[in-house]
Amino acid sequence: MKRVLIVTAAISALFILALTPAAGQFPNNYKAPRAPGPGNRPDLNGIWEHLGTANWNILDHSAGPPNAWEVGAIGAFPAGQTVVDGNTIPYLPAALEQRNKNFANRRSEDPEAKCYMPGIPRANYMPYPFQIVQSNNGVLFVYEYASANRYVNMGKPIEAATDTWMGTSNGRWEGDTLVIDVTGLNGLAWFDRSGNFSSDRTKVTERFTPLSPYHMRYEATVEDPATFSRPWKISLILYKRLEPNAQLLEFKCVEFAEDLLYGRFKKQPTKPTIEQEAARPPAR
Repeated sequence: MKRVLIVTAAISALFILALTPAAGQFPNNYKAPRAPGPGNRPDLNGIWEHLGTANWNILDHSAGPPNAWEVGAIGAFPAGQTVVDGNTIPYLPAALEQRNKNFANRRSEDPEAKCYMPGIPRANYMPYPFQIVQSNNGVLFVYEYASANRYVNMGKPIEAATDTWMGTSNGRWEGDTLVIDVTGLNGLAWFDRSGNFSSDRTKVTERFTPLSPYHMRYEATVEDPATFSRPWKISLILYKRLEPNAQLLEFKCVEFAEDLLYGRFKKQPTKPTIEQEAARPPAR
């Protein structure tokens, strides 16, 4: 009898597992709710955030030590899995050499450490939330980090007037997927804290696809003939913040980076002369 119960339980468990979607799987027939107004477009409004370690390194990586031993484990970074298809970035030889230099100097040269704008695609997977505000004429992305933002033009495509950190974004809909072409990037932003980078010839094609009321797939195809031998793609999941009081808070990080940026220009106290030392009253 005991053996029969064990077999029955095992069969039941297998049956339940067969009916349960595996982790990371979503129904492929999901229909997102529609945004208000004409156009019958999916509603992407809300506050979103990526939960992962791509900001440290978009490739597979082990856990690592902090910048200074005095902070112990607090400053260490966690291990993480790649968000790059194939776990390979196809650098050209000279670009790979520059990437290695970036990695060696990452603690002071990462633009994030200096509170510069994060660029695209990095802005979408930093460990800070961002908000999508959607209208019929355009889509506004507002990022908590450094108060960065960008406007996605949904009308006739426009050319970048000049190169900037966040680039120029032109969007369109392909079914329920928001597709954004980003050009006019200045090539100064990094993809992560490990020194992965591209040049000012970069074009990024983003795809935001709702998977459920609470999840969205984010994909970014990167093209840059000056840095890479072929296009390559990032793919990850964005999670919707559901707290009743979810909101973006202020994180203007310039004040935290002033010493790193301008410390060498601070006026240093001069050493007193022998006469000044002699004139100083004796300590009591």
